[in-house]
Amino acid sequence: MKKTIQNIKIEVSRGDITNQPDLEAVVNAANAELASGGGVAGAIHRAAGPELYEECKPLAPIAPGEAVITGAYNLPNRFVIHCLGPVYGRDKPEDKLLEDCYRNALKRAEGKKVKSIAFPAISTGAFGYPIKEATMISFNTILAEIPKLKHLQKLKFVLFSEADLEIYEAMLAEV
Repeated sequence: MKKTIQNIKIEVSRGDITNQPDLEAVVNAANAELASGGGVAGAIHRAAGPELYEECKPLAPIAPGEAVITGAYNLPNRFVIHCLGPVYGRDKPEDKLLEDCYRNALKRAEGKKVKSIAFPAISTGAFGYPIKEATMISFNTILAEIPKLKHLQKLKFVLFSEADLEIYEAMLAEV
C-alpha cells in the first residue's frame, strides 16, 4: 500500500529489511551496544558483515530514543541508521522515547541528505511494545516531521509479519 503526503511517498510492505536495494538507508532496531542480536539487529549485522560492528563499536552505547548512522557495507544500501527503541514497561516514558527514535532517525537521514529510507516496526519484537500503539506513534511522529524534511522523497515501512502489515496498512489508510 502506498500514499503520498506532502511530496513524500509512504509505503508499507511485508518483507526483509536487509533486501531493500531501491532505498538509500535502512533503520536498524538496535540494541544499546549496536551489536548483532536477535530480530532486525541480527539480520542487519549478518547481512552487512563484520565491518558494520567495527564501525558501530566506538559509537556505543546509545540510550533509548537515540540514533546514529553508519555505512551499510554488504547491504544494498548506503547507510544504516541505528535506533534504540524503548523496552515496553521498563524505559519511561515509552511513547516519548519511541517518538524520539523515529525523529532522530529522520534527523540522521536528513544530515546525510538521504532521499529514501526503510523502517522496521521499532520496539515491537523482543522489546514488547504493543504493535497498534507503536504504529500510531510512528505515523504521528513521521507526519509531524515531514514539513521539516528537505531531502526525503520515499519512506517505507518494511514489516516482518502479515499481522503487522495489516495494522500498518489500516493506519496508512486513515492518514
